[in-house]
Amino acid sequence: MQVGFAGLGAMGAGIARRIAAAGHPVTVWNRTAEKARPLLDEGLRWADSPSELAGASDLLLTMLTNTAAVEGLAEQVIPALRPGTIWADLSTISPDASVALSVRVHEAGAFFLDCPVSGSPATLAAGQMSVMVGGKREAFDRVAEILHAIGPKVTYIGPNGHAILTKVAINLALVVSVTAFAEGVALAEAAGVSREAVVDAALKSVIASPVLGYRAPLLVDDGAVFADVDLQQKDLVLAQELARRLGASVPTCSAASEMLSAGRSTSERERDFIVSVHSAYRRLAS
Repeated sequence: MQVGFAGLGAMGAGIARRIAAAGHPVTVWNRTAEKARPLLDEGLRWADSPSELAGASDLLLTMLTNTAAVEGLAEQVIPALRPGTIWADLSTISPDASVALSVRVHEAGAFFLDCPVSGSPATLAAGQMSVMVGGKREAFDRVAEILHAIGPKVTYIGPNGHAILTKVAINLALVVSVTAFAEGVALAEAAGVSREAVVDAALKSVIASPVLGYRAPLLVDDGAVFADVDLQQKDLVLAQELARRLGASVPTCSAASEMLSAGRSTSERERDFIVSVHSAYRRLAS
């Protein structure tokens, strides 16, 4: 199966590399061509445009920053899809927009899967990335082997839109929990406890989790950035928009979003969002 991949950020490039390493032929495209150079040096192939990539692929994978980016790409991709081609979008975008894209793709005679992933570049490198899939089961069955090259935890959720809805819910819980952790650390620090000691104790406690395992150390001596406040707040906005449409209440989501906004005004805004939010809490305490 010929695999096409568009969107070579830190996560996208890592996923494309894993799929190629599993023995699948992979052709890539990225808006900034220079980002593809390391992959091309490793033997992956290059497409000159999204339409060329789509037309040559049996499975097209995309991982872009936001809804607007995916919708913009769709204008070039959909006319080029061959009958039976599967477009699996790994991006975290608006559920309504994802479902609308699935309708357009199916009308073109192809298949669309919403395939958001859960994890970070660190999770991916450790081989622990999880993938959620929404769409027609027959399309999922055709590409399940390739999706397992991304990570071992691949879950078929249901019809189009159900996987991205699940991802929005997961990211809501993730951001709220990490924000609460930053709040707790800042509180203990304000009382005179060493930040290093709090983080060490937390990672040995019942609240230890995969996400805290790679994010909590960022508060001590690690400069890695898995997602800044802008990228992470996008996920909370998706949750708030969904809640408004459903008439649901998401108070902890709203509170966490306020703290991400506060983190944006700190000197640490370019760091991972846990660092930015922790800095905001410390500023409030002072």
